[in-house]
Amino acid sequence: MGIRLRSRLLGLALCVAGTVACAQASLPPARVIIVSSDPSPAYAQAAEALTDSLAQHGIARADIAQSFASELALRLQSDQSPRPSIFVALGSEATQVLVAGNVQTPVLSALLPRRSFERILHGSGKAISARLSAIQLDQPLARQLSLIRLALPQARHLGVLAGPESSAKAFELGFLLASSYLKLQEGVVTQADDLSSALPRVLDYSDVLLALADPLVFNSSTIQNILLASFRAHIPMVAFSAAYVRAGALLAVYTTPEQVGTQAAEVALSVLRGNPLPDHVIEPNDFEVGVNTYVARALGLSPDAPSLRMALRRLEHLP
Repeated sequence: MGIRLRSRLLGLALCVAGTVACAQASLPPARVIIVSSDPSPAYAQAAEALTDSLAQHGIARADIAQSFASELALRLQSDQSPRPSIFVALGSEATQVLVAGNVQTPVLSALLPRRSFERILHGSGKAISARLSAIQLDQPLARQLSLIRLALPQARHLGVLAGPESSAKAFELGFLLASSYLKLQEGVVTQADDLSSALPRVLDYSDVLLALADPLVFNSSTIQNILLASFRAHIPMVAFSAAYVRAGALLAVYTTPEQVGTQAAEVALSVLRGNPLPDHVIEPNDFEVGVNTYVARALGLSPDAPSLRMALRRLEHLP
């Protein structure tokens, strides 16, 4: 082999070795590793808020690392598995990767609905524990009912459309309303075709429609029809996301990615101080209220988002 060829091969080998070394060093040792399901803005906003909040409480930014679920999955399959004090998984894919990876570090899952977290647990055979917990994205039903009472005090009949994934919530709602002046009008949707008959029946006997997150009932194919039908019937809809308010719902109470990140930082700090994770799903402790002013004017209503948020916080004794 000639000297020139040997030099080229040696250079190529050093280049490959350098690339591998860089890849191995891409996730430095850290006390907190934030794992995002993908590069979407919501995960980026939550990660930034989480990092900033930890830094404000004295955690060095060098002790906080970030990774995507796909990258971490490869590391968990090798001998390069990181060992932080806590993983914070943002979204379902990140949670699945960490649960499947059987990491020995506490895992806090966030920015996903409770049902998604429960499905991951069920599929893995694992249970909520002091080493595996979650901050649910769903708002407590009591908070949603309080919003309705504050914004729509004249309402007496509360309509819901319950699908397979929201039937348990509809059942819980019945208990919460048992001693209330609000009466529940439930429409059951077990398959997509049921919606066309269930929706008008519910609207006929309701003063307000509360949207319960359920992919069979509320999805990109059905939401416009539901919103249009409720608007024509002069029945305001209280939804679970800012996107639905922009689309035509009167109101929504929801937690932003930044608020999720800040709450996740509080839980992570507790773990860094030697405490276990809560052995239960954690409800969001901060939220926003959204109002569609066009729909409000059309319905002759005037709810004020900041005032409603402040009133809800007072009811829950939140700072």
